[in-house]
Amino acid sequence: MGNITLGLIVGNRGFFPDHLCDTGRRTMIDVLQAAGADVVALGPADTKFGSVESLEDATKCADLFKAHRDRIAGVVVALPNFGDERAIANALRWADLKVPVLVQAFPDSAEKMTIADRRDSFCGKMSACNNLTQYGIPFSLTRSHTVDPTGAEFAEDLRDFMATCRVVTGLRHARFGALGARPAAFNTVRYSEKLLERSGISVETLDLSELFGRALKIDAGDAALAAKMSQISAYVSTKGVPAEAVVKMARMGVVIDRWMADQRLVATALQCWTAMEEFYGVVPCTLMSLMSNGLAPSACETDIAGLVGMYALRLASGTPAALVDWNNNYADDPDKGVVFHCSNLPKDIFESGASAPVMSFQAIIAGTVGRDNTFGTVEGRVRKSPFTYCRVSTDDCRGVITAYVGEGETTDDALLTFGGYGVVKVPRLQALLRYICEHGFEHHTAMSLSQTAAAVNEAFGKYLGWDVYLHA
Repeated sequence: MGNITLGLIVGNRGFFPDHLCDTGRRTMIDVLQAAGADVVALGPADTKFGSVESLEDATKCADLFKAHRDRIAGVVVALPNFGDERAIANALRWADLKVPVLVQAFPDSAEKMTIADRRDSFCGKMSACNNLTQYGIPFSLTRSHTVDPTGAEFAEDLRDFMATCRVVTGLRHARFGALGARPAAFNTVRYSEKLLERSGISVETLDLSELFGRALKIDAGDAALAAKMSQISAYVSTKGVPAEAVVKMARMGVVIDRWMADQRLVATALQCWTAMEEFYGVVPCTLMSLMSNGLAPSACETDIAGLVGMYALRLASGTPAALVDWNNNYADDPDKGVVFHCSNLPKDIFESGASAPVMSFQAIIAGTVGRDNTFGTVEGRVRKSPFTYCRVSTDDCRGVITAYVGEGETTDDALLTFGGYGVVKVPRLQALLRYICEHGFEHHTAMSLSQTAAAVNEAFGKYLGWDVYLHA
């Protein structure tokens, strides 16, 4: 993940020890930079200790933030002492960045409670949050009311906050590609482009006939075609796969790459069956796996809403995301289940070594369209790890975007099957499945081998205004 830029507001209130703002500001900048953030903040030449206390200070801070509007993904409000709640709220209102805000308060020490060193940030944080609420400015909180910015707990707070910032800023400007129509048999993946557009998510479309036509017109000597074939062969074993199938995949991959670059797309969803197999002769799974593994998620069955969940997890974690079916029970354990797809899962979530994924054919539809027309799946088992799952949907009747998110673990329980698969353990899985059914969610869910549910939940619910359920 590249650096993220955070604005920093250091609150101050004059009749509290303001020397704490000097040390507090320097400490917080060091912590933010160590976490990989670029920091935009007032300096001692701008205001006293670079803090924000007065109307003039708030104006200077707002002007600075506005000058860096295109860079700032979030704002940290640090309270080394009580802080002036009005100045903090005014600075944020006038900057009008509409980005996530994290409010942090330094803890007092029982040995330093004299007038010279007493912070009272514990109390000041409530006043600051009260004013932000009055101003209608959403904000995030640390796990503990006061927290040492140099400690492990704040490192987790900051990690989650930065993930929330990446999700919010990434989704507000995302451009997705829908390649092909929704498969006729999948009413479940219907969605509202208009509702997504309201949140800043645009969808560009390309018909399969255009994809096939452009692919077939690529010259056999095209350097991009040779490069794509090499990329595919280096990515996954093609042993036993007809050479003609690999060439067809490469042709299609070149077209998709060029289309994504031309339209500035960050992710795609493809109509993967059965027109693809009947009229072009391969499945697109390997290409989709390649893209997802390269952090440009690709969802099957033209599931754009599912793609939103994939992209959110990719933004939050900086790791590949997959789209899977909640597919089956696992024996009689109520908290375990099987996740599965045919598959286009990214290589990095699979086991490696002797169990490394291989290219194969799509066994489910081979009997319908012929085995030779279904080469291109990436088969393997999801490795053991903590994981986050996420599903986004559009509730057209209510005019809202809905979602659920939670965490569990992938296990190494025995399972003999095909495709891309894994066994998962989710606390209170039966309650989650009941929620999914009762609220009309799809059978697909996005997943990544990360622990980012809290950050995604905050981004969806607090800052994007979606109707989100966090499964605890």
